[in-house]
Amino acid sequence: MTSLLQAQTPTRETFWLIGPIGEAVFYYLAVVTVLVFGALAYRRFARYTDGTDDPFDRLDALPKRIVSAAKIVGSNEKQFNRDFVGGLMHSFILWGFLTLLIGTTILMIDMDFYRKITAAMGTEQSFFEGAFYLSYSFVMDAMGLLFVVGLGVALYRRYVTRNERLWGRHTSAEDGYLVWMLFLLGVGGYLVEGVRILASGFPDFETVSFVGWFVADVFGLVGVTESMATTIYPLAWWSHALLAFVFIASIPLAKPFHMISSFANVVTRDEKAGIRLPGVPEDASPDEIGASDIEDFSWKQLLDHDACTKCGRCSSVCPAKASGRPLDPRDVILDLREYRKELDAGRTESKPIIADGGTSVIDSSTMDSCMACMACMDACPVEIEHVTQFTEMNRRLTESGQMTETVQEAMMNVFQNGNTFGDPERKRPDWVDDLDFEVPDAREEPVEYLWYVGDYPSYDERNQEVAKSLATILEAADVSYGILYDDEQNDGNDIRRVGEEGLYEMLVEDNVAQFEDCEFESIVCTDPHSFNTFTNEYPEFGWNEDGEIDVYHYTQLVQELVPQLGLTGSELDYTVTYHDPCHLGRFNDEYEAPRELVRQTGCELHEMPRNRANSYCCGGGGGGLWMDLEEETKPSEERLREALEDTDAGAEIETFVVACPMCMTMYEDGRKTGGFEDDIEIVGLSELLAEAVTADTMVADD
Repeated sequence: MTSLLQAQTPTRETFWLIGPIGEAVFYYLAVVTVLVFGALAYRRFARYTDGTDDPFDRLDALPKRIVSAAKIVGSNEKQFNRDFVGGLMHSFILWGFLTLLIGTTILMIDMDFYRKITAAMGTEQSFFEGAFYLSYSFVMDAMGLLFVVGLGVALYRRYVTRNERLWGRHTSAEDGYLVWMLFLLGVGGYLVEGVRILASGFPDFETVSFVGWFVADVFGLVGVTESMATTIYPLAWWSHALLAFVFIASIPLAKPFHMISSFANVVTRDEKAGIRLPGVPEDASPDEIGASDIEDFSWKQLLDHDACTKCGRCSSVCPAKASGRPLDPRDVILDLREYRKELDAGRTESKPIIADGGTSVIDSSTMDSCMACMACMDACPVEIEHVTQFTEMNRRLTESGQMTETVQEAMMNVFQNGNTFGDPERKRPDWVDDLDFEVPDAREEPVEYLWYVGDYPSYDERNQEVAKSLATILEAADVSYGILYDDEQNDGNDIRRVGEEGLYEMLVEDNVAQFEDCEFESIVCTDPHSFNTFTNEYPEFGWNEDGEIDVYHYTQLVQELVPQLGLTGSELDYTVTYHDPCHLGRFNDEYEAPRELVRQTGCELHEMPRNRANSYCCGGGGGGLWMDLEEETKPSEERLREALEDTDAGAEIETFVVACPMCMTMYEDGRKTGGFEDDIEIVGLSELLAEAVTADTMVADD
């Protein structure tokens, strides 16, 4: 660099060969471009004010939110999730684009501010020269190259390999417009630079612009002379400048707007979105519950629509779509966005957001298909909150009486008997009669742990074995626990997710009243669904707001009790795989406690390809357990096939371990309908632990 500095002062003239008139035209067009961009962007953001107020504070601790969003977006952490090549590609594009933007801004500061200020003070100066210029040129060339490479990969994946998730019903010219415009801007910048280097006689210091120097060499090899380059340069410069102006002005009109809306969406995200659902205003009439019109969505939900980049990550992980149900989460978001655009432009008439039949924006069967598993939200790189919007539409279906017959039956059972089976409340604790010890009644004595058993472990014959096993474990650990017997009612988690908010609120009130009548320190749940709603949603209704009462899923509690169970880690020798329940894993980030318990039994644990946050839903969530839907392949059957054929190290799995009663029900059904009855056994984790504890006790007795 020292020799380059000594040869001549390294710099370049921005408006070289353009002239004063051309410079004036450039600034005029720049001002017009900025004004057009500002007006269109303002109109786009102003549209969000037509949405309703969001029930959650999206702008609290704004500086912290911005910093957090910058980390998420800047690191591309969600882009790398499940697609390393896609993450690397997007990182190249993002950081290349930002570097070029920053570089252009630096140039503007030097030209339009620093030089003019120093000139007014007596001597015009520029920092765009010398060592700074050389460093600037090298960094811009290097990062610009990554930018072009990333865009090249994007074009290859879109048009050559035709990545399936990039194509869909809403694929349009705007998708190609974004990638091609950026690619042409990136390549065009190097062409202009190469022509300039050739036309200026290859100054030695320009070797730091290694890509531009290479382009200039190529031009020379094909016969472009210095004089020809001098003639071509103004045309190349203006072509590049005009293309940039067109792109900037068009950003608010098409897919490029996601560069702004996506960041805004990440800033305003709710970290518990879907895990907890927004409530219904107390003064809302039946006609005002749920989304019946586009303006019924909150401003954040309208922003969600605009933030969608059509990347298809949500679609690619959706178990409903994979099983052949009529749901594609990307299409739902884009259907709503396109309807709003068409409505605003006067190209369509107002119609219901959701209804049974073809007269609405979204058909009711689409929402019936959703399992509320949150795989779509976990995969979305721009934090779109699909599940909360789906719930709003389900609420509209419920209030308008369009709920499926089987779900209506389950709701009526809960309303009349406090459980989805419709069995009498007095039969809820009948399962304890098969035990050779007495299960304490938490209504009659103080206990350390109030055990919320749940509907399926109480009434379903197969899941009663799960409850009995857990009772055996708690007895073996000699802890103070008790149950509510026939005063326990459905927790309401899935009641809420099918849209029956009124019934959910009634259940919250009734359950909280029972909790408050008992004396206990913590709650332990058999079902991850109960664990989720007690942990994340009941506090929204005033119970346990301060978090003084610990809420456990049974795997978390039993992990703490392992020392009291006397397990040696060698009691069992099964080869098993473990299925992460959505409400325990994705919803509440608990992955290790169940795995550690499996290992404590001595079983050999092998992972399925889709595990932890990428786990594949059993199909029972969101009311799926109560529905009879037409499917090409049941999610439970697909998951069992995965366990038998795709588990790591080619292990031959004997036992499929679950930690959720709903999963137990779905997989026992899938084992029968998929023809896997002779191939694999479905076992509750509590059953596995109870067997190990019993085996350990028998060895000790011997």
